Amino acid sequence: MTLSPTSSAEDIIAHLRAQRSQDNLAGMARFGIVTETALGLSNIALHGIARQVKTGHARALDLWQSDIREARILAAFTADPKALTLDEARRWADDCNSWEIVDTVADLFVTARFEQALIPDFAEDDRQFVRRLAFSMMAMAAVHLKKEPDASLLAWLPLIERHAEDERNFVKKAVNWALRQIGKRNFTCHGPALALAEKLRRSTDRTARWIGKDAVRELSGPKMSARLGLMAPGPDDVKA
Repeated sequence: MTLSPTSSAEDIIAHLRAQRSQDNLAGMARFGIVTETALGLSNIALHGIARQVKTGHARALDLWQSDIREARILAAFTADPKALTLDEARRWADDCNSWEIVDTVADLFVTARFEQALIPDFAEDDRQFVRRLAFSMMAMAAVHLKKEPDASLLAWLPLIERHAEDERNFVKKAVNWALRQIGKRNFTCHGPALALAEKLRRSTDRTARWIGKDAVRELSGPKMSARLGLMAPGPDDVKA
């Protein structure tokens, strides 16, 4: 089947089913990807399909409703960020059941410029993947929103500190990711992020301490020092 910008959601799903790979499914499971509704297509293949079918917002909403892993990733790849509504974003967040889907839609939500509206709410949501979405969005924003004032990103540091004790694997890794990406953004963001990392490193909580140690290691490393024009730290400055 040849796909094109006029292909329907049904056409795309039929194409996805025809490409099903049982071997790939086994590999995905080893990386913590939820495979119950997966067909085994790689993200490289899905990017190729997205280039074929182009943006189609109504179709993306239909793809999402299918509950198929690959169709949902394509929905995020081909949704129109200018047409996406906050209500649609919240409904998609409710459906997230995998770190991979979370990180894919996080990019879309930041492109749609929903980060200020959604991050505070999602961070306070106790559901593991909704909370992860908040911190994934922080990380995406730190990298992609080049013109956003640094103060907007630094305002999220208290949320990082507040949830640094969430020991759930997919949350703590996203909290760590957000802290590191904010700290790597530029010289202005580096100091406050590193200060928080140092504080977390001294925490009595094991999860917060892990997040802090890992962030300090990256934010104090020689590559980061060279990138930001900082004096390289000595060994006593980065003790674990």
